[in-house]
Amino acid sequence: MSRNHHRSGFTLIEVLVALAIFMMMAVVLGMAYINILNAYEIAAQSAVRDEDVRFARTALMAEAAREVVEQGAEFDGGNGRRVKWKAVIEPTNVADLFTVLFTCEITSPELPKPVVTEEAFRLLRPTWSEPADRDKLRADAKTRILELRKELANQR
Repeated sequence: MSRNHHRSGFTLIEVLVALAIFMMMAVVLGMAYINILNAYEIAAQSAVRDEDVRFARTALMAEAAREVVEQGAEFDGGNGRRVKWKAVIEPTNVADLFTVLFTCEITSPELPKPVVTEEAFRLLRPTWSEPADRDKLRADAKTRILELRKELANQR
């Protein structure tokens, strides 16, 4: 008589190895899911901050008085956010054209430190010009144009 043992099922070691592999995969997938949720939260906060900066920049561009722009302004961004902006205005060598150094600071109870955004751009603002400066810059531009015309006429 021979004893034929037919195995059916898994050994304890095989079950433990399969369980360990399953647990490692569950941990990896859980961490990936948490990272995705964190990324969505950061993207949402970034979009809100970008909108606050856009609103402040629009307020700056809509302001006709240079003194008001240089002083800046402050507004409530909602959900406890406070947005403060100001600008440094520098004239260029073109009449009514200014270089604007825009700074926007956003504070919130949920932020560990204020978020500061700085931008530099140029704006054409006749209302920011002093009439004497504008007249001088226009006269200088006219002189340069006349000199260029003379040079071109001499080259022909």
